[in-house]
Amino acid sequence: MATLTILFFGDVVGRPGRKGVCHAIPVLKKLHDPDFIVANGENSAGGSGITPATLHKLASYGVQALTSGDHIFRNKEFVGVIQDARVLRPANYPKFADGKGYGVYETRTGVRVGIINLMGRIFMEPLRCPFEQADKIVNEMSQHVKVILVDMHAEATSEKVAMGWYLDGRVSAIVGTHTHIQTADERVLPKGTAYITDLGMTGPYESVIGRSKEAVLKKLRTAMPARFDVAEGDVKACGVVLRVDTETGRARSIERFQVPIDPQSVASED
Repeated sequence: MATLTILFFGDVVGRPGRKGVCHAIPVLKKLHDPDFIVANGENSAGGSGITPATLHKLASYGVQALTSGDHIFRNKEFVGVIQDARVLRPANYPKFADGKGYGVYETRTGVRVGIINLMGRIFMEPLRCPFEQADKIVNEMSQHVKVILVDMHAEATSEKVAMGWYLDGRVSAIVGTHTHIQTADERVLPKGTAYITDLGMTGPYESVIGRSKEAVLKKLRTAMPARFDVAEGDVKACGVVLRVDTETGRARSIERFQVPIDPQSVASED
């Protein structure tokens, strides 16, 4: 039985996050020899959204598909990327929203991989039900594709965990994004679906979830307006390595990674 190896990077935050991806991929390639690379890129452009330039950079580093979340339409340059097949927005946005919430991609070995992007509703925008959308898309996609990945972009851990149990045995992996803090609950669920509540952030950890700690502390202590610029220090690339049986679509393993990035590499031009 053949095994497909997939790297999935957590939320890429600004230039430090992009540099993290750039320098982590060669390291992870030596260790794991991945067949496919995915990243959540919704914070990749200055901390909010995806632009044609950031899409090009991440693709040049080896990222083959980008998921997103609630920031996907907050950068005015979204119009230049939202129709690109490599970029997904949450599938439970209104059906008339620009872009697509799922897609099928081909790996270097010719195996097809389905990716579904969903967004939670607890403490988030009042979108369509992610569970109903998951049913609809998985039922359709599973007729043609064995390996299916789900990015559940959500605030509440309970909603992510619930989606994990809901789709166990029907998809290969469910990874949580959005909260920028890597969780230690990775496992393969009883029916063969790999799960983690949050991949963690690919970006600067000398920060408050990627933003300048001084600005965030000022806002929290004074309730006064503050500009939350992307921080720079202690950059790490975080995510998981997934190994999936290509014949059954069941996960064989899920492994967290945290790759520290040399500060001189981050300081160089992106």
